Amino acid sequence: MTLAPSLQSLPLFVRLAGRPVILVGEGEAADAKRRLLDRAGANVVGEDATASLAIVAIDDKDDALAAVARLKARGILVNAVDRSAHCDFTLPAIVDRAPVLIAIGTSGVSAGLAAALRQRLEALIPADLGKLALALQAARGALRTRWPDMGERRRALATAMGAGGMLDPLSPVHDVDAWLSPTDTPVSAENTIVQIVLTSADPDDLTLRQARALASADRVYHRPDVPVAILDRARADAPRIVCDAPPFDPGDGLMVDVDMAR
Repeated sequence: MTLAPSLQSLPLFVRLAGRPVILVGEGEAADAKRRLLDRAGANVVGEDATASLAIVAIDDKDDALAAVARLKARGILVNAVDRSAHCDFTLPAIVDRAPVLIAIGTSGVSAGLAAALRQRLEALIPADLGKLALALQAARGALRTRWPDMGERRRALATAMGAGGMLDPLSPVHDVDAWLSPTDTPVSAENTIVQIVLTSADPDDLTLRQARALASADRVYHRPDVPVAILDRARADAPRIVCDAPPFDPGDGLMVDVDMAR
């Protein structure tokens, strides 16, 4: 049996600096796309140029679809403004806290909804969040020294960046050096097995504790009938291991065992 994809689109961050991107069309929509491409450092070129990506911003439907067909015939990935059914990729609403970028997309269904969410997030996300990202990048060596084990290091970061933690991303103040100081309490290695018994197949019904455990798990054990939508809430690179019963020896790190209520 082939499962339907759970993602209508795969979000990607593409580095366009110095690369050609075709832009076809004139007017307000084309100007807006040009400004966005300029911000990304792209080299905006015409339809006849060689490129991997193209944006078609033409009001007339027939002319727009003809341009889309010509570009796709050349193997170019195309975004057709206001014509989501003909898009190979869509452009999200963006919250820019460089180097942190938050992209909000609706697979082209509602640009207005994406814009409204962006406006709400703009008010929530501190203006200097990028400084936290850069400080963490600079502290990579110190992090590895403090927590040599990757699992412990990940759990330490998760704790620090949780609500109210020293590195809470939504807090206006972050001090990575203070967090890394020797007087800080080390991450506990206790309670490394978390058992989750689901009473609902809806991931939105997960408790906060369950959601955090899945997001931080080193490995996820689960029964065959646990919904994929639940497993998708687990850390992306945590192995998913199907088993008929809780593991006898789950191993080191944070293990999460997921079962459906019987």
